[in-house]
Amino acid sequence: MADPAPSHAPQPRSTTGERATGVLVLADGHVAWARGFGAVGAAVGEVCFNTAMTGYQEVMTDPSYAGQIVTFTFPHIGNVGVNDEDLESKVDGAVGCIVREDVTAPSNFRSTGTFGDWLRARGKIGLAGLDTRALTRRIRLLGAPNAVIAHDPEGRFDIPRLIASAREWPGLEGMDLARIVSRSGDEAWEGGVWHLGRGFARSPRDARPHVVAMDFGAKDNIFRNLVAAGARVTVVPAQSSLEAILALQPDGVFLSNGPGDPAATGVYAVPVIKGLLEADVPIFGICLGHQILALAAGARTIKMHQGHRGANHPVQRLSDGVVEITSMNHGFAVDNSALPDTVAETHVSLFDGSNCGIAVVGRRAFSVQYHPEASPGPMDSFYLFEKFVGMLAK
Repeated sequence: MADPAPSHAPQPRSTTGERATGVLVLADGHVAWARGFGAVGAAVGEVCFNTAMTGYQEVMTDPSYAGQIVTFTFPHIGNVGVNDEDLESKVDGAVGCIVREDVTAPSNFRSTGTFGDWLRARGKIGLAGLDTRALTRRIRLLGAPNAVIAHDPEGRFDIPRLIASAREWPGLEGMDLARIVSRSGDEAWEGGVWHLGRGFARSPRDARPHVVAMDFGAKDNIFRNLVAAGARVTVVPAQSSLEAILALQPDGVFLSNGPGDPAATGVYAVPVIKGLLEADVPIFGICLGHQILALAAGARTIKMHQGHRGANHPVQRLSDGVVEITSMNHGFAVDNSALPDTVAETHVSLFDGSNCGIAVVGRRAFSVQYHPEASPGPMDSFYLFEKFVGMLAK
């Protein structure tokens, strides 16, 4: 990654000789030239990397990636195209992405369009031709940097202005993004899991246990799995009050994934969850929901050096030593170096020993850092949904 070029310097060219139409500018002044695709413009965010070999459309529509620029380490991104069934949410996720190889024509019977056109329609910027291995190594060594991703078909970039924009962005620490990506009102969830050739099932509205799900930036497939486990789901906004949640007469409350700093979101969410714990309402949390439950129980969260993002993360269940292959997407974690007596650690990462699950002592409340609905195992972690819904049925 080269040092920034002065504004009067001739436009650099890519490794194949053509004019560069995209650029990644880091807050420390480093510049990487590329070939732009997708939307035209510039966007600021934190650069992270994801090691999954599949699911790029799901990644780009996961609200947990709000405020982030995703570097895909798998080189062939876009090769299966896009479709309307693999969206994880209708709200914004990642602001852009970085890939090694140019996006080619899709080859998949489910494809209804190209990745580049899909990004353009959603206002998201893509960069191709970057050395994603070098960028990933940089993030592993130095941490996830703030940066600007930009695309201009004419190759016109004001590098000093882009560097200033990257430096002025405050970063994700201390940032509450859940309220931005959350629903604005209550919603009776109706969708079930997807089956090849049949599409999405419908959610029965019968006398099932009623789960109220707090939407901090949820992936839709979580709700589908709750339905598959036997629940009836009502989704409510992140800033819902304790009174509003209890008025829905939940048998249990689910805390969703989401973006940003859990301590910032916890300013309004933690008092609600404390109230639910005091009322002995069963609780299940995933990702950001896991972190906020931990805060409500007296633990603390920390910003990670590089975070965990991928679909091959081994997690050990401490109760019996079983290892689950999990999908992860988080840049913050529950600090397991000083857990209070009110929190019992239930799962740990076999990559770095970081916390991946807790149970609140004396309460019917548990959570995990990873994403069981993503099914990388593929069914290693579905028991968590069954455990929660089974707890409600009793």
